[in-house]
Amino acid sequence: MNAVLPTLNTADPAAVLPLLRQHLTAERLVPYLGPGVAALSAPAIPTDYPALAAALGKRVALPRRARGNAWAAAQYIESQRHRSTLDGLLREIFATPVAPCALHRHLAGLHPPLIVDTWYDGAMRAALEPELDWGEIQGITRAGIGEFRWFRAYDRKGVETPVANAGGWATLLYKPHGSVAPVGNFLLADADYVEVLTEIDIQTPIPDAVRLRRQGRGFLFLGCRFDDQMLRTYARQIMKRSRGPHFAVMGEGELTRNEIRFLKTMNITPVGGPLSAFVDALVTA
Repeated sequence: MNAVLPTLNTADPAAVLPLLRQHLTAERLVPYLGPGVAALSAPAIPTDYPALAAALGKRVALPRRARGNAWAAAQYIESQRHRSTLDGLLREIFATPVAPCALHRHLAGLHPPLIVDTWYDGAMRAALEPELDWGEIQGITRAGIGEFRWFRAYDRKGVETPVANAGGWATLLYKPHGSVAPVGNFLLADADYVEVLTEIDIQTPIPDAVRLRRQGRGFLFLGCRFDDQMLRTYARQIMKRSRGPHFAVMGEGELTRNEIRFLKTMNITPVGGPLSAFVDALVTA
């Protein structure tokens, strides 16, 4: 177990699992998925930001200041090669479909009102049954679109639909940073986040349907890290005005000082142990 976690009053997974299972079944917890969930499927795509930066660096020669930083690498490619080049590279990097893991299938079977998925793969979409009433809202880049829009909505068949339709869906899949599926929307370059982070404190980039469905609920963070200010800001604003309680299964890697401060400030209880063991226990009970 991570030596830092006891200072955060880490919850024992065996002790807290019945409560989490109960809250998920009763729709009192919103699953908030990070790239660590995609990693459970052992996919042929990057499953963290350093790996994504490396994948971009293999395709474009990057200056030293952009190496190892996915956001800076994406910004350099957009600035030097055009936005269409960046989008094409990201579609290529994430082209291999990620098979839904046991957690994706378990969550799909619960039919929760809201699922937040912050990575770029389409595994959660693939796990949701096509015959059920669900849809997806994705964050979009505003680079070159000439519209005052922060997101687009897609029905379960992948067809773009008015965002207002999301209010009637039984399950809403929210991909705040975009996704390779169904059409390849990506927020990654520094410029993608300039206006978003300017407005996000007043909630403009957060869809109304997400704001409504988080009320009276807590969040369960799975496979997320908060070692970058942008990731912490997004999580904080998506959680805004939610009720709690909040939990996080982040794995066994050492937490940064900023992550510890974030968890404490947001009253998020960390759950010890590896994500894979937690998922196994959750889905087999």
